[in-house]
Amino acid sequence: MKEFTIKKNDAGQRLDRFVGKAVPLLPDALLQKYIRIKRIKLNGKGAKRDTRLNEGDIIQMYINDEFFEKPREENSYLKVGTPRLNIVYEDENIILADKKPGVLCHSAGQWDYNTLIANIQAYMAQKGEWKPKEENSFAPALCNRIDRNTGGIVIAAKNAEALRILNDKIKEREIEKYYLCAVQGRPNPPKGRLENYLFKDAAKNQVFVKSRPEPGAKTAVTEYRTIISKGQLSLVECRLLTGRTHQIRVQMSHAGWPLLGDGKYGREKFNKSFEEKGQALYSYKIEFAFPTDAGILEYLRGKTFTVKSVDFAEKYFGVENVNLL
Repeated sequence: MKEFTIKKNDAGQRLDRFVGKAVPLLPDALLQKYIRIKRIKLNGKGAKRDTRLNEGDIIQMYINDEFFEKPREENSYLKVGTPRLNIVYEDENIILADKKPGVLCHSAGQWDYNTLIANIQAYMAQKGEWKPKEENSFAPALCNRIDRNTGGIVIAAKNAEALRILNDKIKEREIEKYYLCAVQGRPNPPKGRLENYLFKDAAKNQVFVKSRPEPGAKTAVTEYRTIISKGQLSLVECRLLTGRTHQIRVQMSHAGWPLLGDGKYGREKFNKSFEEKGQALYSYKIEFAFPTDAGILEYLRGKTFTVKSVDFAEKYFGVENVNLL
């Protein structure tokens, strides 16, 4: 039990608002429940959540110590009351989660509990598959990342052995990733290969295409095929043979077919005409090729997983089931 005495500057606040600030890791739903069942008391008695506090009031909180820790990315899962996940596939070793555009994979410099990894860890902790107090070092981890404004499949490892294997497979390019994008115009030829060199300006967080090798520029190769062309747009599938920052976005733009909604490499006037503010790009399919031994993940060899739907594919091209592409 922890006890707090209300000071002058805290007086006048609602009980639930004070508790939310005093115990930032406590999920909102749990906070309200604890007030209701009197695990949070005011002056030794139960109180309503909207009770206004007075100077000198004493609040007793019968709450687990872990919720009083300083918020950081490693414990942000505690704040997640109801995990929000779109699970494509799950077994005892991995989770394939369909991350929606706008969701961060990890915190971006400051504490944020609305991240994909926090929701995955909360999901596993609440199921009892992961017990942080019993683990000396391992925590469920993401094996790949996707930009905030790009959606798609992210792989999470449930144990240390799966994490090691998947990291090796990704490094050796034994996991194939396929993306869908909506681009301006009609690619010509409709199917082909984009190969050049990409240079990243870290200060500007922007990538530039180079036609020949130069210091700092890395080879980038993307295979593409046009699936549907409709009006001013084309739905294109891209397969990454290398994994460079903003690779598809910058290569397609350089080829003359910028992504719809891409504010960095696209065309502002065109994007405004469609009222799109986020790039139409989705990592919709993943294949565990595994040409070499995969240890405890051997059962995944040759398996392919696809998301159920992609918003822009349905909105602009009438594709409701991307599994059929």
